[in-house]
Amino acid sequence: MTENNQKILIKDLKNHIDQEISLSGWLYNKRGNGKLYFLQFRDGSGSMQAIVDASKLTQDEIDLCEKLTLESSIIITGIVAKHPKFEDIFELQVTKIKLIQLADHDYPISKKEHGIDFLLDHRHLWLRSPRQWAIQRIRDTIIRSSMQFFYQNNFIKFDSPILTPNACEGTTELFEIEYFDMGKAYLSQSGQLYLEAAVMSLGRAYDFGPVFRAEKSKTRRHLTEFWMLDAEAAFVDYIENMDIQENLIKFILNSVLNENKQELKILERNIEALEKATQPFIRKTHQEVVKELQEMGSDIKDMEDLGADDETMLMNKYQQPMFVTKYPTAIKAFYMKRDPKNPDFVLCSDLLAPEGYGEIIGGSQREDDYNQLLQRIKEHNLPLDQFQWYLDLRKYGSVPHSGFGYGLERLVTWICGLDHVRESIPFPRTPYRLTP
Repeated sequence: MTENNQKILIKDLKNHIDQEISLSGWLYNKRGNGKLYFLQFRDGSGSMQAIVDASKLTQDEIDLCEKLTLESSIIITGIVAKHPKFEDIFELQVTKIKLIQLADHDYPISKKEHGIDFLLDHRHLWLRSPRQWAIQRIRDTIIRSSMQFFYQNNFIKFDSPILTPNACEGTTELFEIEYFDMGKAYLSQSGQLYLEAAVMSLGRAYDFGPVFRAEKSKTRRHLTEFWMLDAEAAFVDYIENMDIQENLIKFILNSVLNENKQELKILERNIEALEKATQPFIRKTHQEVVKELQEMGSDIKDMEDLGADDETMLMNKYQQPMFVTKYPTAIKAFYMKRDPKNPDFVLCSDLLAPEGYGEIIGGSQREDDYNQLLQRIKEHNLPLDQFQWYLDLRKYGSVPHSGFGYGLERLVTWICGLDHVRESIPFPRTPYRLTP
């Protein structure tokens, strides 16, 4: 502790060279004998090596070093010193050690290889590993930098409800509950419709929170519970909407590259690939992309949606994210505005990440004409009474407006270079996993 009782963290050691300090944390590895011990120590902010010279400690402290088990919690006091070989790495020459709790000797996650089911069964402990530590810190940077970007660009944080009477795109894949004596309610898959109400008051707004999908998907890109950020802006067309998305992703990437060098190194992430992704994004229409995919060997038809395999094939070819624009009207949601030049297509875009990671953002210009939106609702056989409030937004001061949403876990998966989305969230929920 410092004189003003401010706790010192491992990440701050460079500011305390040659000073005696105390650190609180956990032992994650140990080697040595009765004369010299090397303790690998972490405190949440980082990890370091603490060197114990038995000649400088009491016999009780030496005995403690001998019996310490993995994940024991301790407080160590010592002198901060630069590592003799590596710049920007610091060690602690221990002068005192205090036990908080001696962990059981049978810590289940060892250095040997473990299967993914075993690790997920012990997710509460697996989170302590350097790799999972790095992923969660990058996740935090992505969240924090997103909010910073929106604050700088005049977006207001708005809290959309999680319990809703309807869905953005139908209810067939949503979790349904009985809502007292009022009938059915659903766990939200998006706050978009409510954000459209918000921007008629606030101009620009975003929400961020958990959403839910009941589809029984087993792909490496899907979860049952995940976090979604939605943003909407009044007086913005679908072109400017893409500009906002591009600037947001570049802002996030630069934040991670600047703030998470250590974490990216732990993950062995290809930094050059992330740097290339900050260059101008590619923009192609759905028709152009379908033709390109057909030439690459895909069996996709002209008016079909891109499948996961198509996205992977396409984005293994490019180093920058790509906007795929103007999808066929028939395969997109009712609220997307039709292209006035060709109503068979809508003014929308999906942003696909490079290195084969596929879709990370979906967005569109919203239909702002009352009669057109009413017709779309009827064509999709949606309950008109539950969407009347949404139609009201087009009766009282309707304006052109656009929005988008990103899936946080997909963004984390790409930026961290993960093989599966389940590592991107602290406790993954899938159709086949609800514990721990």
